[in-house]
Order: sequence, then structure tokens, then C-alpha cells
Amino acid sequence: MPTSKIVYLGDLRTQATHLQSNETIITDAPVDNNGKGEAFSPTDLAATSLGNCAMTIMGILANREGIEFIGSEIEVTKIMSAEAPRRIAKVIVDFTMKTPKALSEEVQAKYVRAAHTCPVSLSLHPEIEQVFNFNWTIA
Repeated sequence: MPTSKIVYLGDLRTQATHLQSNETIITDAPVDNNGKGEAFSPTDLAATSLGNCAMTIMGILANREGIEFIGSEIEVTKIMSAEAPRRIAKVIVDFTMKTPKALSEEVQAKYVRAAHTCPVSLSLHPEIEQVFNFNWTIA
């Protein structure tokens, strides 16, 4: 079964529908590539997916271990290459991990390793630099 359906709306805008849930997202080309920049660009989604995937994998592990990360936040910075061809050169993922109690360095390291092995991280081209920064706080 297909995962999604994408319709081109014109003016460099698409609408993607997740077929299982019927949820939709809109993409626009970025301003620096002839677009309006009024929504995520496809490369924004690729970079953002890295953060989403890493958090999901850490969440799966945390659920198994009875650890809660509710309220944790991630900021993603996408950097495009300066030279042709146009592509994502670097993604910086800044995690602010909120936990109800302090986690040992060993436990934190386990979650950092899990983040780096999420399916999106492992699927991105090896030339895309992935930088993960973690700040652990008690909620």
C-alpha cells in the first residue's frame, strides 16, 4: 500500500496526504529557490525528519525503561551547500531533553547512541554532516 499521495497545487506548492491517517502537509519552495517560503520546503522536511525520528527512537527506548521525556524540545538547523548541486550539506539538531530526575552520563550516552541510529539518520547520504547537541535538564 502506498504511504502518501502528493498533489502539485501550482506556484511551487505541493500537498502531501498520509494515506493511513489522512493527515496533510503543504510544502513550498524556499524563497532562495524561487518559492514563497510560506511552508516547510522539501529539504526542511528532510532535516526536520531527522529530529523527529531521533526523538521517536529515544521515546521507544524510554518507554521500555520507564523514563519520561514529555516536554523535551528539538531545534533543527538545515544548512544548504554553497556550491552546486543544491543539496543539504549539514543538519544541526539541538536537543533539550527534559526528564523528571537526573540521568547518569551512562544512561544519557545510551540515548545519544539511539538518536544517532534512528532510521532517518542511517538513511541520509553520508556526505550530509549530522551534528547532535544534547542539553539534559530536570523538568
